[in-house]
Amino acid sequence: MVDMVSSKVSPLIQIHHATVYRGTQAVLHDLSLEIAQGCSTVILGPNGSGKSTFMKLLSRELYPVVGPDRYVRLMGKEQWNVWELRSQIGIISADMQQAYPARTTGLEIILSGFFSSMDVYDHQSISLRHRTESSEMMRRLGIAHLRDRPFGKMSTGEQRRALLGRALVHEPQILVLDEPTTGLDVQACFQYLQIIRDFIHRGGTVILVTHHVHEIPPEIDRVVLLKQGRIMEDGLKGDILNDHRLSVLFEAPVHLLHHRGWLQIVQASPG
Repeated sequence: MVDMVSSKVSPLIQIHHATVYRGTQAVLHDLSLEIAQGCSTVILGPNGSGKSTFMKLLSRELYPVVGPDRYVRLMGKEQWNVWELRSQIGIISADMQQAYPARTTGLEIILSGFFSSMDVYDHQSISLRHRTESSEMMRRLGIAHLRDRPFGKMSTGEQRRALLGRALVHEPQILVLDEPTTGLDVQACFQYLQIIRDFIHRGGTVILVTHHVHEIPPEIDRVVLLKQGRIMEDGLKGDILNDHRLSVLFEAPVHLLHHRGWLQIVQASPG
């Protein structure tokens, strides 16, 4: 495992011997992982590898089996008020996109980020600063025209960018993304990935959970390969990603292509 954790600063994420069940099925098995501040990391694995469960572990929707020396610490703490936690971690998942209320307008989606809620409500105190910063975030993301459009009337790409604005508006330390470009056309994909790169350049830490190699920005240099709920490999991108390991991970012969820091896989030629 790559040592990327400073002895003086608590890791952003510290998972130690975590076994996680969904129903009666163990999905993550004795998983240990540390991610330091500034160490943007991709969790790469096929469908069924435990990626969604890993996401829910970070969002505190799921918890590991209780036992000696088993814990999940986020920013040095095991116990969090979930609303306080969500103010420091921006999480965007397919589950969130499916569950978000269809009637909520673009501006309201961004505003909801200040309250870590799935809509805006009468009891929430929305200030002029909230509205100003939300409008500025929409401008930055190129979605100002969605201000009054309901979520259910947006395209997939527009919904993703609106939820990204929701995650970014409260300036989180960590951005956790679940296969962010799925369903996006080429232009929207490029725009979305550039926003992620800009977040990293500004000092944020990205945790990218995906099975798409092409989603890995050049700025992410650490790769964790997840298979059947266990860490198969963990290290630097240049050391970990190659034809052999990816073929084993995806159980299909693949060839890894490189272009200016970006990656893609294609089916390997026979023989």
